Amino acid sequence: MRQQHKTFQAIAVGDGGDGRWAAHARALWREMAGLLTAEGRTPQGADRVGTLFRAHMPELVPVLDRLAGQLDRPDAEAFLTHAALRPFTQSCTQIGRNGTLLRNYDLPPDQCEGTIVSSCFLRPVIGMQDVLWGLLDGMNDAGLAVSLTWGGRSVYGRGFAVLIVVRYLLETCDTVDEAVDRLRSLPIAVPQNLTLLDAVKAVTVFVGPDMSPMVAPDACAANHQHLPVTDEQERALRTQERLRAIRAAGADVAAMLKPPLYRSVDDQGSRTLYTAHYRPAEGRVTYHWPGESWQQSFGNFTPGSRTVTLGRSG
Repeated sequence: MRQQHKTFQAIAVGDGGDGRWAAHARALWREMAGLLTAEGRTPQGADRVGTLFRAHMPELVPVLDRLAGQLDRPDAEAFLTHAALRPFTQSCTQIGRNGTLLRNYDLPPDQCEGTIVSSCFLRPVIGMQDVLWGLLDGMNDAGLAVSLTWGGRSVYGRGFAVLIVVRYLLETCDTVDEAVDRLRSLPIAVPQNLTLLDAVKAVTVFVGPDMSPMVAPDACAANHQHLPVTDEQERALRTQERLRAIRAAGADVAAMLKPPLYRSVDDQGSRTLYTAHYRPAEGRVTYHWPGESWQQSFGNFTPGSRTVTLGRSG
């Protein structure tokens, strides 16, 4: 199996106003800016996505203004709304059970920012950041945790990239019920599966531009939703196989680090980049790789970096 190295870093950015977030974002701007759609670069498109953000995420508007102002780029505000980004897909697996949210994130290594962020934009949040302030997964100080997987359907509509939706839910909600209710009013551009967990409940919700939020049969998700999976989809994604495997294994870190849940490189270059093990009631998360782990918490967040070996299953 071909191995590859990837460096993950952990940074604390506070409320985003003291320059730490901006320094990180400016360093990534050139490679990230290409994600903005052509429409988002026009005055009309920028106005549209700005209006959408203000209508659906008003609590985050002061944060958006603060971050965009520090970037000092003409497209910064439109970009940071995450409502004019090119769609992308991830092949991931996740489960919420017994107070634990456990997930594998699968993507080509060069398409993942790899930044663990501790922030206090509206409240304390720790998560795996992507696209400058969106989140692939995370938890807040109220004990709510959320993670995402791609829903497996090639449908696209006007709405938000799911990364900012995860950020918004963690910044504004205390419980699973509150977050699920909030999802009902948010337009989402690409089919996604969100697994949410708090001290008393865990659910997976299917969302997308062509459907109302739908609660899944259990708090597990791979890369399909309510529709049948074709043979071609299964050969490419092994989504049903992974869902069966994680249901059988439960919230078992060791199982996540072995096939079929731990995925070596596929034809598109996607592979398991990390395993995240959230215990939100304790305010702790541990990121795992075969033979290595990195724990962070609200009480003891440690900035730094780790270079890990990918493609070496346990």
